[in-house]
Amino acid sequence: MLRSWAVVLGFLAAFGAEAQQARPPIFVLNSLDADISVIDPASFTVVRRIPTGKEPHHLYLSPDEKSLIVANALGDSLTFLNPRTAEVQRVVRGISDPYHLRFSPDMKWFVTASNRLDYVSLYRWQGSEAKEPLQLVKQFPAPKTPSHLNIDSKSTVVYASLQDSSELLAIDLAAQTVRWKQPVGKLPADIFLTPDDKTLLVALTGDRFVEVWDVSGKAPQLVKRIPTGDGCHSFRAWGDKRHVLVSNRAGNTISKIDYTTFTVVDQFPGPAGPDDMEVLGDGKTLLVTSRWAGKLTEIDTAAHKVVRQVKVGKSPHGIWTLDHQPRQ
Repeated sequence: MLRSWAVVLGFLAAFGAEAQQARPPIFVLNSLDADISVIDPASFTVVRRIPTGKEPHHLYLSPDEKSLIVANALGDSLTFLNPRTAEVQRVVRGISDPYHLRFSPDMKWFVTASNRLDYVSLYRWQGSEAKEPLQLVKQFPAPKTPSHLNIDSKSTVVYASLQDSSELLAIDLAAQTVRWKQPVGKLPADIFLTPDDKTLLVALTGDRFVEVWDVSGKAPQLVKRIPTGDGCHSFRAWGDKRHVLVSNRAGNTISKIDYTTFTVVDQFPGPAGPDDMEVLGDGKTLLVTSRWAGKLTEIDTAAHKVVRQVKVGKSPHGIWTLDHQPRQ
């Protein structure tokens, strides 16, 4: 009997170790090194560096979930990766200045913000395995410095923040025309659209507020300004369809906002210029790129403390893993 139990326990231990090893990797984009750090989530160590084009800033999963797409802004290219194995699948060139990127929920459109060249590009999505996965349809002038994008759940409107003119831009996808342009606060960066498509949150990197805009009517209306911290910059949904995080890059904190009441309900440490974030599948572990230190930081949100850090590359920006909470 004891021997039988020993066999069972050994099997369970081996199964657990195999499951642990099977956890998907964590990807961190090193913008000034033109590469990607691939991190093992169990050991929290960098196991590989993958070269990309110049200045990889943001990344996004393809609609078929077969490819993780990295946008290389100064490289005018996209790097397609296997999100489970970190293998490079292909490099798509001739994509002009892709700083930020988004797919429409209906999987028809791929949109990029050309931060350096001042336009938003609309591509028709042909599929990951197509010879030409992206077909350019139209480019919209977006002065000055389009930064971050969001698309509503019905795939009808693209929203873009214009960083250096301190404006918001709305583009009608069906008509392929600009709906409106709206002045906002200083240096808008990331934008977060609530699941009902009615409210747009705008992080003001040049200030210490998140602006709340009602975008449900013909013209946007300012609802509120939420004080979060100096240099509020990037959003990440908590995953419960009620809360969203914002990184305060100059304040070295991360605020948790209840977007049903538009109030800050919690705050976490965010050392050395917190930028992009990922909430792991366990619902309590927060990963954030510490941009000024060149590190990835892991935060225990229940204990409100930094657990560990790992050195990555220069100016780490985007972060992503398959083991994540929902995006709403």
